[in-house]
Amino acid sequence: MVEKIAVLLGGNSAERNISLLSGQEVFQALRDIGMDAQPVDIRDFPILQLKKEGFMKAFIALHGRGGEDGTIQGVLEYLQIPYTGSGILASAISMDKLRSKYIWKGYGLPVAPFVALKWSKINGDLDKKLTEKIETLGLPVFVKPNREGSSIGISRVNKISDLKKALTKAFRYDQEVLVEAFLSGAEYTVGILGSQSLPPICIQYSEEFYNYNAKYISDGTHYLLPSGLSLEKEAELQSLSLSAWNALGCRGCGRIDIITGNDGKFYLLEVNTSPGMTQNSLIPRAAKKIGISFSTLVKDILNLSH
Repeated sequence: MVEKIAVLLGGNSAERNISLLSGQEVFQALRDIGMDAQPVDIRDFPILQLKKEGFMKAFIALHGRGGEDGTIQGVLEYLQIPYTGSGILASAISMDKLRSKYIWKGYGLPVAPFVALKWSKINGDLDKKLTEKIETLGLPVFVKPNREGSSIGISRVNKISDLKKALTKAFRYDQEVLVEAFLSGAEYTVGILGSQSLPPICIQYSEEFYNYNAKYISDGTHYLLPSGLSLEKEAELQSLSLSAWNALGCRGCGRIDIITGNDGKFYLLEVNTSPGMTQNSLIPRAAKKIGISFSTLVKDILNLSH
């Protein structure tokens, strides 16, 4: 009997539209290889009915809150339906930029200097002591909602007078906000498939930073594959990515984002446990480089479900 697979997509997060694109391409790839797959928009479908509808596995093509933060993973665990990607705890921690960084620091892995802020603590106002603490990071800084993806709610702050506006924007998306030191080096992303790291990709963009526009709209963003690094540096980058992935307890398929500092060293930015899955997304690009077609990649990810 052919297993019935639910491709979970859509949802209610700020990344809904991107998820719909990923999910549709995953669904089509599964159908092309003869799998009994159906797209399931969790915004409209009663998710607790998955088992009753005969679904045996779930391919998670959801992005953002409710999809890659441990929430849907918990529901699937309750339903005893195997699913792709990381488990409940690793998904929740990976979505949480701040706690990811704390764990990485605990493992001795490199992260950029940062300051964490809670709305309940500052109530919208920064006192002098806190402002001075942020200023020690140097300018510019990045202000980020703690639990958002696709660069939603992020601002680059070039002068301290712009800090409050950036914080106001970030706090619209989360009660916790991260203020991170600016690192001026090249940005890279490394895909993980099972226990294998994929070829690193160097990301070049014309925007002020790698924001939503640079990721999904601009024609000025370029992805270098090969990355332009020496083989030795690529191996170092891949090793760091696997260490970061394993430190958070991740599994399945995902992506680690990394940047170089002024000292030439690599610094971890964040992890994505449910990355974009269109044929032009970064994981499929890297997989294609080593001879893994999109349909094979989708099948491999499904085979890693648990």
